[in-house]
Amino acid sequence: MLAVGKIKEKYLVQGIAEYAKRLSRYCKLDIIEVPDEKTPDRASEAQEEQIKALEGARLMKHIRPDACVIALAIDGEMLDSVELSKRLEQLGINGTSHIIFVIGGSLGLSDEVLRRADYKLSFSKMTFPHQLMRMILLEQIYRGYRIMMGEPYHK
Repeated sequence: MLAVGKIKEKYLVQGIAEYAKRLSRYCKLDIIEVPDEKTPDRASEAQEEQIKALEGARLMKHIRPDACVIALAIDGEMLDSVELSKRLEQLGINGTSHIIFVIGGSLGLSDEVLRRADYKLSFSKMTFPHQLMRMILLEQIYRGYRIMMGEPYHK
């Protein structure tokens, strides 16, 4: 997982650590954080694009050429948990061993990162705090592996 910004809330740090521990049974998980930029109040559209570009350049430094990049984007495709599980399973069947989920900062992802993405995934048309999104994403990846393995997981 590649994300903009540090997790500040203790409960989110604990939740992320719990899902990272659970996922260790199924995959190797690395969480890479790149620094976020301060967004001034009432920033212009140009300022926001510049901030996304700076954050995007930091993200791009960590994306390997052979990686499958799944960008979290509000305009991406919405999947249910079973569909996400099938997509992860298909990537494994196709020999894709390096999957990077990318979560942008508070303004979202830069155009450069979105162009590099192999797939855009949306969890909702609603906007979620990017810090909270990390825990939600890890829970869904964990759920996906449980489904893939035929293991019980409450619905």
